[in-house]
Amino acid sequence: MNPGRPRTGRAARIPAVAAQGLAGEGAALAGRRIGVFGGAFDPPHNAHVALARAALVQLDLAQLRIFPTGQAWHKAHGLSAAADRLAMAQLAFGDLPRTVVDAREVLRSGPTYTLETLNELKREQPGAQPVLILGADQAAALPSWHGWREILSVAIISVAQRPDGVGASGQFDPKDLPGMPAGARFETLEIAPMPLSATLIRTRRATGQDIGSLVPPAVARYIDQHSLYLPA
Repeated sequence: MNPGRPRTGRAARIPAVAAQGLAGEGAALAGRRIGVFGGAFDPPHNAHVALARAALVQLDLAQLRIFPTGQAWHKAHGLSAAADRLAMAQLAFGDLPRTVVDAREVLRSGPTYTLETLNELKREQPGAQPVLILGADQAAALPSWHGWREILSVAIISVAQRPDGVGASGQFDPKDLPGMPAGARFETLEIAPMPLSATLIRTRRATGQDIGSLVPPAVARYIDQHSLYLPA
């Protein structure tokens, strides 16, 4: 699926700005909602940024934390180097208000699980309420996630959907989840249609097509400067 080979040769130096935790934020975030938006961000694109903006406007978040994934258990293709994905995430999301790019998942050894991240956030900030932001396809696949029932007990699930319910898989309905635990909480995050994917961007880049209109300008420059997603 990934037409550009992962850039594993570059030293995976983690930018210090992306490695922030919640230390020292207890008083500010107690009783408040923390948005949790994870993904490979390989690369982060305009639809990712639009979703983050919508979450900040609609979900009453005290803070939005962006989590580039580490060793994703569900990804069929190899990911680009963590340092590159973190740098691009910082370029894409760094100027958004109340938003922090968090490096903890790429610093973790072994497979990355959302439940582990949520539990860490709860330990660091027991008074805050995590709000896990998912696409409709991700939400429908929750039963395949590690510890999915515990995820539903820890976090509110905010599902990004088009207002008209039209899309590749239609409108997500939590009642369709088999064995959903009592007390699970779901919200809808309304987003405008934007048919865009990281796979499309990698494919266009690998075949010599322009991607400047699909990613933030700073991300496009980074991809070009570091020769990402080019054929071997």
